[in-house]
Amino acid sequence: MPRRLPEWIRAPLPGGERYAGIKNRLRERGLHTVCEEAQCPNIGECWNQGTATLMLMGDTCTRSCRFCAVTTHPRPAPLDPDEPEKAAEQVALMELDYVVLTSVNRDDLPDGGAAHFAATIRAIREHSPRTLVEVLTPDFEGVAADIETVADALPHVFAHNVETVEALTPQLRDRRASYRQSLDVLSVVRRRHPTMVTKSSIMLGIGETAEQVEQTLADLRAHDVDAVTFGQYLRPSPWHHDVVRFAEPDEFQRWHDRAMALGFKYCASGPLVRSSYRAGEYYLRSLVEGRK
Repeated sequence: MPRRLPEWIRAPLPGGERYAGIKNRLRERGLHTVCEEAQCPNIGECWNQGTATLMLMGDTCTRSCRFCAVTTHPRPAPLDPDEPEKAAEQVALMELDYVVLTSVNRDDLPDGGAAHFAATIRAIREHSPRTLVEVLTPDFEGVAADIETVADALPHVFAHNVETVEALTPQLRDRRASYRQSLDVLSVVRRRHPTMVTKSSIMLGIGETAEQVEQTLADLRAHDVDAVTFGQYLRPSPWHHDVVRFAEPDEFQRWHDRAMALGFKYCASGPLVRSSYRAGEYYLRSLVEGRK
């Protein structure tokens, strides 16, 4: 029997004039957002504030993770060569202050789509020079040259998610992903661009222990990661990994406080927080500006 959601984890159904307008414009240009594909509970709040996370390279992933709602197939459709310009046009039309670019995994491509990511970053920076750009990338199979291709396009924030604690990674993530490989992605970025803001995210409620979460935070700080977010795992369908428990709001507050005590520069932590939730929040923007 499905678990009943506690009161603190329910979000209002999306709606509103601005939400509808953004959705229509995205469809007209063939763009996808992780907000929709990942069934994010914050989609109404964010879109009505005029922000969105764009998902590049289509809506079909080459990997099959047990927590993710995105469609999977070993051979997705070819890339749209016009997508970088379309994305830049959309950001300009929406007059965004802060945009997050993410993507499905594209292991079928020689560079995992790194050049496509980089072209999109450059197009947005050309058309909207005042917009801050965050990327939330795949692991590119750990290939440093591909990670550097994205970082060299100079996004303001480079995010890559460890998703869960090391012990649960084999149960939750595709076999081609690994906890250590994700940490290495963040290390490559730090070595290549020492002042670039780096970021990662952890889901709670999958069966992790407090000691394992503490170790994950320590590992991220050991790799000099600047920002971390915590959110509640929500099961997308009966075929995905079950929710083991619903963490209460005070637990999220404790992890926020612990992360800041360990030296993270920024932490967003709450039941409905997702890795790109409130990405343009004042403090994170200030952190980016201070690193320029």
